[in-house]
Amino acid sequence: MTEIRSTLIKLVIIFFLTVTFTISISQFSNSQSVDNQEIRGVWLTNIDSDVLFTANQTKKAIATLDKLNFNSLYPTVWNWGHTLYPSQVAENATGIKVDPTEALKNRDVLQEIISESHKKKIAVIPWFEFGFMAPADSSLAKKHPQWLTQREDGSKIWLEGNVHERVWLNPLNPQVQSFITDLILEIVTKYDIDGIQVDDHFGYPSELGYDPYTVALYRKEHDGKLPPLDSKNPEWIQWRSDKITAYMETLFRLIKDVKKNVIISVSPNPQEFSKNEFLMDWATWERKGLIEELIVQIYRNNMESFNGELAQKDLQLAKNHIPSAIGILSGLKGKKIDLNLINDQVRSTRDKGFSGFSFFFYESLWNFGPETVDKRQNYFRDIFAQKVNRSTINN
Repeated sequence: MTEIRSTLIKLVIIFFLTVTFTISISQFSNSQSVDNQEIRGVWLTNIDSDVLFTANQTKKAIATLDKLNFNSLYPTVWNWGHTLYPSQVAENATGIKVDPTEALKNRDVLQEIISESHKKKIAVIPWFEFGFMAPADSSLAKKHPQWLTQREDGSKIWLEGNVHERVWLNPLNPQVQSFITDLILEIVTKYDIDGIQVDDHFGYPSELGYDPYTVALYRKEHDGKLPPLDSKNPEWIQWRSDKITAYMETLFRLIKDVKKNVIISVSPNPQEFSKNEFLMDWATWERKGLIEELIVQIYRNNMESFNGELAQKDLQLAKNHIPSAIGILSGLKGKKIDLNLINDQVRSTRDKGFSGFSFFFYESLWNFGPETVDKRQNYFRDIFAQKVNRSTINN
């Protein structure tokens, strides 16, 4: 009897140690099954990141992402008032053909990314990072002051992060619309891209909109009445957001006329904030069929808030119509995000049936985290254990 008891105790100990070891090596693993389609994306930017500043660094980054089974890249092509590819449209408007930063000015970063990524069957969807925003001291803003919008008191400066002075092009102004349209169509025409992405900057802060052009247009459509002084007046919010939606309808049609299979991707903030703060009514865009891929930026520090956003009505409705993924913050230069939180958000996103993820942004995937580079890369190798196709909508 004693011998049997001893054997049972040994078996229990072995079982306990096996379970403990399994848990320890899979603390970040995602045991959920993954369909053969999932968006596994990352944004590439030249802000707080070195990934785009030499061709070799860019090539190495793409090779690393390929080994970790990412399948979608969203490289910035428009920020700081400049393009990151040689642009005749930009040169006509600003006198500068490509970002004049020394490490960028003699390159076509977009073409480099496309060439390297397509060899590895990674989709490239250029990202208009600044949208209608521009640095206050940019050539674009200085050469076209009539394109800028303003507050009711006439002020135009908008502080990003309470540090960077920005201004906003007026999305309702036909000249601005023509400029942005020409930039986008230039890329669609010249490059072998898989899509085009606009984000939360493809609207403008709701405190703005009191520029002469917009005021005159509003008065024309409202029997001479001036816009409400309250920038959050619901009718005033709706009127401006409807105008941006109308522009998006035109832009969508023009893109499809040039290249039907280019995916129209949008990466906004959650709907309520997006519409009320930036006049970007993406839920209406989605219902009108103007979005073919949705990646909502849900950058939250806790799971209760994160899951609350996943449950929002407009996002749930979109999820039933089109590939809808979640933008997850992997860190900022001054804000480390540990893998436990990232893992919880990845698991929740998969568990709730979304189409995948895009991480903001490349540099913070492993260089800004509290863990070592190897540990963070091993984590992504684990959750993306096999290559899969990206989730897409049939065009």
